[in-house]
Formats: sequence, structure tokens, C-alpha cells
Amino acid sequence: MSSRDRLGGIIHAYQKYDPAKFPSPTQPPADVAGAAMEHLLAYGSTRELTDEDLANAIRLDPEQIAGFGPSIDALIEMLLERKRKILETYRTQDALRLARQAVTDHAAGLDVPAKLADRFNEAVRDRQLWDLERLWYAAERRYESFARRLLPLIETLGRQYEVEELDDKYDFTGRTDMDVPQALEVKEELETIDKLLEQLREARENAQLAVVDMEALTQFMDESQMQNIADLQQRIAEYLRQVAENQGLERDRAGNFSVSPKTYRLFQSKLLDRIFSDLQPSKTGRHRADTAGDGAVETQRTRPYEFGDSVANLDLPASLINTMIRQGRDRPLRLHSDDLVVHETRNNPKCATCVILDMSGSMSYGGQYINAKRMALALDGLIRKEYPGDFLQFIEMYTFAKPRHVSEIAELMPKIPTIRDPLVRLKADMADPDVTELMIHPHFTNIQHALQLARLHLATQDTPNRQIILITDGLPTAHFEGSTLFMLYPPDPQTEAATMREGGLCAREGITINMFLIPSWSQSSDDIRFAHRLTESTHGRVIFTAGEDLDRFVIWDYHNHRREVVG
Repeated sequence: MSSRDRLGGIIHAYQKYDPAKFPSPTQPPADVAGAAMEHLLAYGSTRELTDEDLANAIRLDPEQIAGFGPSIDALIEMLLERKRKILETYRTQDALRLARQAVTDHAAGLDVPAKLADRFNEAVRDRQLWDLERLWYAAERRYESFARRLLPLIETLGRQYEVEELDDKYDFTGRTDMDVPQALEVKEELETIDKLLEQLREARENAQLAVVDMEALTQFMDESQMQNIADLQQRIAEYLRQVAENQGLERDRAGNFSVSPKTYRLFQSKLLDRIFSDLQPSKTGRHRADTAGDGAVETQRTRPYEFGDSVANLDLPASLINTMIRQGRDRPLRLHSDDLVVHETRNNPKCATCVILDMSGSMSYGGQYINAKRMALALDGLIRKEYPGDFLQFIEMYTFAKPRHVSEIAELMPKIPTIRDPLVRLKADMADPDVTELMIHPHFTNIQHALQLARLHLATQDTPNRQIILITDGLPTAHFEGSTLFMLYPPDPQTEAATMREGGLCAREGITINMFLIPSWSQSSDDIRFAHRLTESTHGRVIFTAGEDLDRFVIWDYHNHRREVVG
């Protein structure tokens, strides 16, 4: 019998499932891309992520890992038992007495210079380590011999502090006395146990074995337990590496991960899913999933053909039905112009938008800059996915305004204040070749320059639908007059007037300014009045929003405005 005629063999092979791996194939993968991007948004750092960084950022479900829970619980119980035995064995009274007596004896044997005697006796009497250290600095040059003998006393007093800390921190109930060195060893062991217990409890919650100090754990584990934990740790690390690579995190030669364009796209998609899922299906025609219940059936709208309509939009089935109704049983069918029906079409004009992101010093309070950057990435994802013909430009605003590519958004950070005077009146001629941007305080808010840059970008766009989305938390504090940069704090009418003039130029070019005003600790009615004046001059609006809702407000405002323009 030939091999092809043999019975049996492989009937079906299950693919993409390995029972030795975890989580279950039906379990959604860990959101590695989201964790990496959130880290990037918060810290603006492009530092590569190590395996330990990934483990600290990712939350896994320990129930998906066979044997994980029992192994961790057994280790925790073993450490707790070791801690109980130590506390039930020893007491600290003798160690405390010996430590205090050692300080007294050591101090009595020192020959103290007369000029330092009072300070020395007071420090020893009060057991003040800081006073002894200051005394050493005072004696270091003039009384070198005394300073050298003082160092061992400082160390002896430090050991007394540690024994007293041991006595305060733990409740000993045993009867075995300890000397000072033995007490310090017990203290170190108990603190190591406490640290390991905290790490193991954290690992039990989210499978973060990378946070456990394996070297310290070997002191309390036998070889089989250590091998079991090491195997679990290796499996978790391999799973995280695999998920990270699938979600666009690229590994370099050193084994570290860094974000890639794929990571950006995945993060943007998740942001949009979250934003649009916040709205109830009854309030919008956009649904990510089927919705059960009564509703209207939407069909394609048609109308009678008119001279000049493109035949590409002809509804041929409806036109033939009209002919058959008109002719009845007569054949062949002869189409008349009155039978023709075309699909209704609508114009799909482009929108041109400049988004100004405030990165001045005040945006650091409450992490408002993170919400602004998250909104920018979500808006870019929306336009790329649904309105690819639209124009979108990002502008970073601080003392200056700079155009930014979307790939730079995650790395933007609010500028650190470099001057804290309550009254600032500064100016700089930026046309002077001896003056550079590095010499200028960066944390001011230059709305005028940002609007000017946005206007220049939008002026080149061939569409009447042009808008500026301004994300800020307050009044402008910097502006340009020609090449001269003014930095004025508190906010000055001169800066406000220059900003309003730039808003007037935007209005003249048909550019709408919509301002999303983020709450701030320093915000006042003056900020609100200025925002209304600036936006109303261009027929725009002021939208007040909490920082954490910024992305949802901006995305829905853009989406609804886009529908109005298209309609």
C-alpha cells in the first residue's frame, strides 16, 4: 500500500495555540503600545524601554498563568513564617542598652578641644548625629587629630539610631538577647523580607515578576522553588516581548524597545475607539458595533435625471424598473430620458485646520499637557482614517511658536520656568545676530505668534473651510512687534492688543478661531473675557472643558463641524 493510501495520520491540526503558553488564545493581548505611548506622553522621553520597563508598565491577569498564584502565595507564606520566627526568638532590650552605652564610653574617651567642648557635650547628651557632623566640619582643619577620632563616634551613634529604629519598627516577643552587630544583621534581614513581601504582593496582582529582587529571594528559597519562579519569569518576559513586537515596538541590538509608527497608529486607533464609544448610539449615526432595537432603515437617495448629470451616477436598476412600468409588456425596452434616475451626490470639500498646543510653563500643573498631546494624536488619527483629504498642521506654543510634525507631538513638554519674579517686563530684538532663542525665557505664552504662524499655513490651502483650534489655559504673556519680542507678566494690555490684531487678520482671511479653554489654578474672569473677544471676532467659539475630557470634546467638535461643512 502506498503512503497516500494509508489510513489514519493527521486528520486536523490546531494552529496558533500552544498549551504551554499563556494567556489563553481568546484573551486579548496586553496593551503594550498604549503603556509605552502613555509613558512617552507623560515624560516626553524617547529612552528605550527595557524588559523590566515593559513589565512595570503592563498589567497581566495572573489567573491566565498556570501555577502562578500558588507559587507566589507559597513564597509569601514562607517569608511571613520566617519573619514570625525572628520576632518570636529575639528581644532588643540588651542591644539598645549596649548601643547607648557604646556611645557614652566612646565620647568619654575623647580629648575635646576647649573651644569645642560645649558643642561636643551638648551633641552627645542629646544624641544628635547632625550636630556631631557639623562639629566634624568645624574641627576638620584646625583640630585635625580630634576630627579623625570623632568619626568613629559618629559611626557608633549611627548604629544606635539603627538599633532604635529596629525596636520601633518591629514588635519582638522573644527572650534571646542580641548584641549590636547581631541586631543590625536581624534588622537587615527583616527589611529584606518586607521588601520582598511587597514585591511579591505586587507581582501577585499583575504578574509583574520583573519587580521581584531574585537575588535577595535566593536567601530564603530552595533550589526547586527558585527554578519554578525563574521559569515563570522567563515565560512572562517572552510573552511580553512577543506582544511588544506585534504592537510595533522595535528591538535594537542591545535588546531594548522603542516606539515605531505602528505603535502610534495602534494608540491613535484605541483613542478613537474610546472617544466614540463614550457617546450613546441613539445620539449619533456612527456605530462601532451592531445595535439592537427599533430604528430607521437608511437607503440611498435618488432623483430624476437632469441635463448635465454624469452617467457615472446613473441608478440603472431603478431606471429599468421605470421603463418596464411605462411600457408594460411591450418589448424591447426603450429607455426615455424621463425614466432615468441618478444617485444624489454631495460635495466633499476639504477642511484645513491648525491646532495650537500650549506648552508654556503653566501647562505642567495637573498634567494638562498630557491631555493636549493625547487629543492631538487622536485628531490626527481621525483625519487620517476618515478625512484623508483634510489638511492638519500642529503648532507648539510657548514664548515662541514652532510648527511640529505629528511624530514630534508625543515628545513635547511644557517649558520649565526660568524666572519667577512677580513682575516681568522684558524685551529682546530677535533680529540681533547676538541674540539666540536659547537666551530667552521659554515658559511664556505667545498666542499672537502662534496665530500668525497658523494663518500663514492656512493661507496656502485651497479651501474656504479653514479653522484654528487653540488649546490653552489662560491669557497671553508674550508677543512680537516686528522683530522685537516682548515678555510681560502679569498679562499686559499691550500683549492682548497685539494678539487681538492677529485675530483680526485671521478674520479678514476667513479663518475661524475655536478656543478650548482648559481650567487652571491661575485662571480668572479676565482669561474668559479675552477668550470670548478673540473667538467672537472670527465667528468662533470658546469651549470650556476639563483637561481629561479634552480629546473627546475636540474630536466630536471637529467631527460634527465636518458633517456640517459636507452637508
